[in-house]
Amino acid sequence: MQFGIAESMCDIDHYLPIAQAADEAGFGVFSLGDSILYPEVARDKYPYTPTGDRGFLEGAPFIDPFQLFAAMSVVTSNIKFAFGVLKLPIRDPVLTAKQVSSLHVFSNERLIFGIGLSPWIEDFQACGQDWDSRGKRMDEMIQIIQGLMSGDYFEWKSDYYDIPRIKLCPVPSAMPEIVIGGHSKPAYRRAGQYGNGVNFVSLTEDELVERLEIVNGYRKEYGRENEPFSVYAGMPAFSIDDFKRLEDKGVTCLTVGYRNPYEPDTMNVQQKVDWVRRFGDEVISKY
Repeated sequence: MQFGIAESMCDIDHYLPIAQAADEAGFGVFSLGDSILYPEVARDKYPYTPTGDRGFLEGAPFIDPFQLFAAMSVVTSNIKFAFGVLKLPIRDPVLTAKQVSSLHVFSNERLIFGIGLSPWIEDFQACGQDWDSRGKRMDEMIQIIQGLMSGDYFEWKSDYYDIPRIKLCPVPSAMPEIVIGGHSKPAYRRAGQYGNGVNFVSLTEDELVERLEIVNGYRKEYGRENEPFSVYAGMPAFSIDDFKRLEDKGVTCLTVGYRNPYEPDTMNVQQKVDWVRRFGDEVISKY
């Protein structure tokens, strides 16, 4: 099992030193969230905090992950970069394919294409994308991006997209790993049908086992049960025994962290770097 580190909504000067330290400490993955905008008034509650409150976002700096990952790739050698997750259907598929292809090539193919929906209709409205068709369009977008990153001429015609025969250059030697995030059966179906992995966050161990069983059921349904598959998880774990137990339950990359991203960041960059190095010395090097 690998270990991942995640950071977001912090001082922008923290990212590169943390990425360097994580790379040197043996972390396998650096994960970043994705947020384009903050609606002044949101129709729905935020789904990933206990109360649905989104006040933690007010004034929080959110750097575009494509640009930040490109910068991180220059100062690191081995660590991979995962969107956790990229809000795919608020975007255009051709432009997204170009960004993903370029970043994967530029980073020496160290990108993990973590994707999901957005919980806010306002994201779709501001970006000119339809809310009601988001799930169907996301399925098509995955296939479009895969086709455009093949290096061959590719076209797509449907009720949602009309793309003439076009080709991207450069493209990587292989499509980056597609990891599906979400907390619904449609997300788990999507992981089973199109994904190379799934991303679970804020689950108990029992919930992880239950939902992974659902994903594996879809993998079998689509004839993909024998293909390599990664399980990324962000959940409480504090000891070697915890890590081993999660690995036995199917986790291939466990995301650990030094703070709750939904609370104000009170740590300075040196404290974060020290924590990363200590985890590398005390856990990763002995695991």
